[in-house]
Amino acid sequence: MFSNFPIIPATIITSISIALTLVTVVYFKKWKKKQINKKTKNIYVHGEGFLKKIASLAGLKSRDIKWLTTPENSRHSTININEQRYPAYRIQWNSTLGPYKGGIRFHPGVNEEEVANLAFWMMIKTALVDLPLGGAKGGVAIDPKRLKKEELEEVSRAYMRAFHKYLGPQKDIGAPDVGTNPEVMAFMRDEYEKIVGKTTPGIVTGKPLKNGGSHVRVEATALGGSYVLREFLKKHPKIGKNVVIQGFGNAGRHVAEILEKEGFNIVALSDSKGGVYLESGIKIDDIIKVKEEKGSVVKFSSRKIKIINQSELLTLPTDILILAALSDSVTKHNVGKVKAKVILELANGPITEEADDILNKNGTLVLPDVLANAGGVIVSYLEWKQNISGKSLSAASIKKELQEKLITSLAKAWEKQEKNKASLRENAYLVAIERLLKERKK
Repeated sequence: MFSNFPIIPATIITSISIALTLVTVVYFKKWKKKQINKKTKNIYVHGEGFLKKIASLAGLKSRDIKWLTTPENSRHSTININEQRYPAYRIQWNSTLGPYKGGIRFHPGVNEEEVANLAFWMMIKTALVDLPLGGAKGGVAIDPKRLKKEELEEVSRAYMRAFHKYLGPQKDIGAPDVGTNPEVMAFMRDEYEKIVGKTTPGIVTGKPLKNGGSHVRVEATALGGSYVLREFLKKHPKIGKNVVIQGFGNAGRHVAEILEKEGFNIVALSDSKGGVYLESGIKIDDIIKVKEEKGSVVKFSSRKIKIINQSELLTLPTDILILAALSDSVTKHNVGKVKAKVILELANGPITEEADDILNKNGTLVLPDVLANAGGVIVSYLEWKQNISGKSLSAASIKKELQEKLITSLAKAWEKQEKNKASLRENAYLVAIERLLKERKK
């Protein structure tokens, strides 16, 4: 029945097949480029409402707010691991002051809105502490705790392959964040160097020392927070030294160690599994040992220690509450039960805007994240500076510059606060915004 159909030569069939393949490849590349370069639209940035609230105080016009709350680039991709697809992001918020700078987090809760908010806060942070860097953030929606080491390495390398065109020591510099560490940064540096074909230590910071890292980087966020807290307490000498810490990851663990050595009494702390409470004080070395050997602080076995949940921990009577976990820990629903006199934000955005207003009305003193946890980006900047110049800095010199930058920034915010009586958070933003707008006009 097919005898009347013409026979198509094999060469023509091959040519058609090749043509269709080329069209498919070209289309896919265009689609992928469109996805990676897709602009962020209608993403609510928590800072937008805050900027509108302080607009009159800061002299902000609507066009200023729009400029401050609109990212320059929002890049999306998908990472494939073990036949599973994971969304990946790199949002470059503002480069007015210099190359983009910001961490890369691996966490199942990562999404575009979260990364956008973190990138916005990084812009404010670098401006506040007077760094020649812009703001950015990245992440992959994946749980690193469920990955084998080789899978973690593949995710790290895949992230760099997806975004390498938009990264670089003078473009955008990555760093560790939640779920990532110096080892991940080493993987990313190695992958980038394979792609570009040259040694480029400044592509990421937070690397191991042997891979171009810096002294003090691991404990930088916690150390910076302790400097801010210590300087703050000089103005408030009547506040006691009992401390509760939410979060026992890198920042929480190191701040606990630092404050214990400085004579503070750590009465409670927690990780993702729950918390422990001992009114007379917890020995941090003992807790670290339990955490490393058994996986959680709640595995600590002692008749004296009380096991508590996160809600109980946040509402304990204490002098100082340190928030070192994830965002939105204190909300309008639980803020009324918070009894701490001072809150130090080592996490990004741990207090919602509504809860922050209530704390201010109640007289709770809040040391805001954009200042309190800026130690990480300051030492990241110093690592990047060492990588670019090829000159190493001693741990002592890094600590000195870290302390000077934070105390200077705190003093500038205080100076404004004495005049306008607004919160420390509001005045920290004023310092940052003034610098950004001044630089924009140049």
